[in-house]
Amino acid sequence: MPAEEPDPYAAYRRREEAQRATETGPNWDAFAPGPPQPSGPPWAAPTAATSTSQAEWELTEAERPRGPGRRRAGRDGKPPAGRAGRNLPAAIGVGTGLVLIVLASLFLWKPAFLGVIALATCGGIWEMARALRTTGARPPLIPLLAGGLLMTGVAWYGSTDALELGLLVTVLAAVLWRLADGVADLKRDVAAAALIAVYVPFLLSFGVLLARPEDGPERVFIALLAVVFSDTGGYAAGVFLGKHPMAPTISPKKSWEGFGGSVVASAVGSSVLAYLLLDVPFYWGLLFGAAISVVAVLGDLAESMLKRDIGIKDMSNLLPGHGGLMDRLDSILFAVPTAFLLLSLIAPPG
Repeated sequence: MPAEEPDPYAAYRRREEAQRATETGPNWDAFAPGPPQPSGPPWAAPTAATSTSQAEWELTEAERPRGPGRRRAGRDGKPPAGRAGRNLPAAIGVGTGLVLIVLASLFLWKPAFLGVIALATCGGIWEMARALRTTGARPPLIPLLAGGLLMTGVAWYGSTDALELGLLVTVLAAVLWRLADGVADLKRDVAAAALIAVYVPFLLSFGVLLARPEDGPERVFIALLAVVFSDTGGYAAGVFLGKHPMAPTISPKKSWEGFGGSVVASAVGSSVLAYLLLDVPFYWGLLFGAAISVVAVLGDLAESMLKRDIGIKDMSNLLPGHGGLMDRLDSILFAVPTAFLLLSLIAPPG
């Protein structure tokens, strides 16, 4: 607009800026005087823009009231892809590919499933160590990777007792490795290493224990599908019915309506699968699916809280449409130990 012509929206923008300043502090934009500041999430974001947390942030930004003549847009200036805030084609394609890999390893040659778990374990350990280093912690990567492979192996050839022993050996190896660099900040680094050892390889190894019996592939299939039902039901219910935030300070777009959809979808779907594949009564299948849904949602919230606490948007950018590998494993890590315990009670092997 030429300098000599009056700006018809100047008064509106001044009122809007004053209101924003009283609520959240000064917020500069392209029309306001002064140095412009880039819009961004309230925490550091060193990794790629593909995580659930960033999707929530982009959707929140897109739904804020805009001044005259301004369109709702994502970070790239384009309208958001949808209410979910994710690149759905990429997310669906990657998710389908991962499911097919897991199913092929289970039903075609079960020992290949051990390799899939080993790769997932190493990838998760690497992402967690990389993320925790942004806080200043230095968890030793090599003993954690070796210990993760050890836990995967002892779960395949041993038992839960052997898995616990593998966890102890991993933590002790990490302590000794870290002591070689001195005692400065030793407690912080050992705590980070213990967190990684328990959170990734220990929990994920229950998937190996779940697959060991003769009907192990069916058990793993039911557990994974229960998580898929939970995610799908929560996504659909949250998009169409979500109004009441469940944990706004951790995951702003997760609603109680979506949580209800997760539980119902997982309970119904799991009861049918458990009856058809393991001859489990419907009422036990409903309980199994509901429990898996609850722990899957808790796992998702736990990782979201961890990422917000350390100040990142996602663990990495390995999986387009999903973020990092841990952004897909967050629900599964809590689900497989629960599935192992419940199926051992309601459908004992053999």
